Amino acid sequence: MDTDLCNLKIFAANSHPELANSIATHLGVPLGRSAVIKFSDGETGVSILESVRGSDVFIIQSTSAPVNDNVMELLIMADACKRASAGRITAVMPYFGYARQDRKAKPRDPISAKLLADIITAAGVNRVLTMDLHAPQIQGFFNIPLDHLAGSLILAPYFLNKFKGKMGEIVVVSPDLGSVARARIFAEKCNVPLAMVDKRRTGTDISEICNIIGDVRGKTVVLLDDVIDTAGTICKAAAALVDIGGAKEIYVCATHGVLSGEAPKKMRESVVSEFILLDTVPIPPERKPENLTVLSTGRLFADAIKCVYEEKPISALYIH
Repeated sequence: MDTDLCNLKIFAANSHPELANSIATHLGVPLGRSAVIKFSDGETGVSILESVRGSDVFIIQSTSAPVNDNVMELLIMADACKRASAGRITAVMPYFGYARQDRKAKPRDPISAKLLADIITAAGVNRVLTMDLHAPQIQGFFNIPLDHLAGSLILAPYFLNKFKGKMGEIVVVSPDLGSVARARIFAEKCNVPLAMVDKRRTGTDISEICNIIGDVRGKTVVLLDDVIDTAGTICKAAAALVDIGGAKEIYVCATHGVLSGEAPKKMRESVVSEFILLDTVPIPPERKPENLTVLSTGRLFADAIKCVYEEKPISALYIH
């Protein structure tokens, strides 16, 4: 173990043990000993099996499906560490559940992302480390420090290497208006043009492609989003880029692969040559389509945790 990290403790609940192990390995520290169990009545139980008194504790937990179980595991583990006199508790949430409920879309709607932020703080969390929130303004829902990593730090180098010497053939495309800012940053990192799909949402998880804004004819398209859930919208956008825009080839990349319902089947049957996702959400082998590549975030989160622990700016990770 790195003696400079002797007061750093990494704990993992049940949502993503593979990523937690990857982060701990990159840091060169062992995972803290703990037990997270489910009682017969469905309640969650947590035991911290080593001292955390005065320690800088980092809890690795994506709040992906089953969302509510994973949220409760995080909250109860944070409370356990607080009551055991941890010096500081950081919730490392590679995927922040409820992020798409960030505003009132119609009267009497809740703002569940804000509620979750309040509950996390009340549980004793002193800091949050996450990646590619659905809406960056969710950072303002927290009254504690929040560090917001960008998936493009991993995705952009992947494409720069994949299309080395051929970047003149690439166009980055945003699948909707809400993702334009994210796509623009990605396009600037790759030094390629930007286009957009004009989409109209006609119902829950239902949308209609109206137009392609920008020139993609004969180009290789990189379609960028923050999350792929049912995969319906992204697969429709990919088809429209070929049928309406005349694109030559489609690649889709996103930070979070929720992949609910028939998403793997839609991805497998789509016109997309390759889907590239980060491992912020665990994807079981049986739900991983053949045209899916998953990139590890372990080193990036490990570097960010080390920056937090050493009180160094996270912005250092963005400077290459």
